[in-house]
Amino acid sequence: MVHRLGVFGLYAAVALLSGCASYRPLPLPQRANLASDVTALRVELPAGTGTTVRKIDVTEPLSIEEISFLAILNNPDLTSERGERSVAAAALLQASLLPNPSATLGLGVLVGGPGTTTSYAASLSEDIAAIVTYRARERSAEAHLAAVDADLLWQEWQVAQKTRLLAFDLYWAGQSIALDVKEEKLLSDELANVKAATAAGNLDLAALSPLLGAKAASDQALGADRLDELRNWQALNALLGVTPEVRFAIAPPDLAPMPADIDALIAGLPDHRPDLVALQMGYRSSDETVRAAILGQFPAFTLGGSYSQDNSGVSAVGPAVTFELPIFNRNQGQIAAARATRLLLHEQYQSRLDSAASTVRALVALTDRLEADLVAAREAARSAQSLLETARAAYAQGNLDQRSFTEYETTVLQREREAIALERGLGEDRITLIVELGLGLPQARITAPDQETDR
Repeated sequence: MVHRLGVFGLYAAVALLSGCASYRPLPLPQRANLASDVTALRVELPAGTGTTVRKIDVTEPLSIEEISFLAILNNPDLTSERGERSVAAAALLQASLLPNPSATLGLGVLVGGPGTTTSYAASLSEDIAAIVTYRARERSAEAHLAAVDADLLWQEWQVAQKTRLLAFDLYWAGQSIALDVKEEKLLSDELANVKAATAAGNLDLAALSPLLGAKAASDQALGADRLDELRNWQALNALLGVTPEVRFAIAPPDLAPMPADIDALIAGLPDHRPDLVALQMGYRSSDETVRAAILGQFPAFTLGGSYSQDNSGVSAVGPAVTFELPIFNRNQGQIAAARATRLLLHEQYQSRLDSAASTVRALVALTDRLEADLVAAREAARSAQSLLETARAAYAQGNLDQRSFTEYETTVLQREREAIALERGLGEDRITLIVELGLGLPQARITAPDQETDR
């Protein structure tokens, strides 16, 4: 019998070891992994993303939508998604496993006394309390994994939103800088003419003062705009995972129209916004944790059976039960902690929902105001352009001096710059509004995690 027990134990050990995981090293990278050109980026969107775009042509001017997808596919921060999701998936795997049964083997070799044979004992038991809480723990882990997926989707949305805003700003920054350059050239030409006239004694030195001030202000504006453009390019390249000096053409923005029924969209925020879905799943996970904690009041209970033989050859078989007496600890601490966590998530969800609805309504009011201001700014630009044409005719006939004509030209540029600034601000608010409403981006992650987790 002893021999049979030994053989059985050997076979069991071999079977268990054959299913064990093995260690493989995963060395850290030794250098940065930034692309030196947009052509080196991932450009193919996985199937099933809910968008008609499948491959982005980076050799053509890129729309802000295409740039946002490139960021989702290549953003360095989003590459950690696989690790975050793997941790949650591992937690679900752990929650889905029942505890192993416990086996006990004992051997008493006879060395003296009236006995006639070696004694031995064997028992097998299982933790019943863990089975009682099993389903609640598994549902909690499932909800947590769903929360992680939704939160990762929201991270993708945030990266896409930042990218769209930066690309939009860069496009209009280019338009504004072009006006700055044009104004600077006008003022430089006028300043050169006035200096020549002053040197010839045809103008007083006082005529230079306003031009020098205007030229200094123009130079300062141009320098500030170029510095802002450089910073935006660096921020955009960081989101795309390319080196800071990379440049590419940005197509003129084509924004989606304003949504019609804002009230209905606000009511649907819990279904559209990934961050709200993540909080819902987190709350559901916490609720199941409360349920598991309450079920954990069931005292630790182990049920099994045993077989034994004493030194005289008498054999016995029977059940074995082990349980704790719930006198001091009835799992009240874990129940209180789980309920407090659930309440915290409940309040956080309400706060996030209130903030989202408030932000949407504020953005709607702001875009309405900016649209009205943009109409007025465009009308002012058209009026300034009309006056410039009249001034040009007067200048050609010798009825207007060059300094006054230059002022008409710079006024047109200023009006156009004002219109560009309003159009830029309006576009930024509309991009933000669409994202705040949970629209305009895929409802499923397009950087699906690698299924390989054994590393």
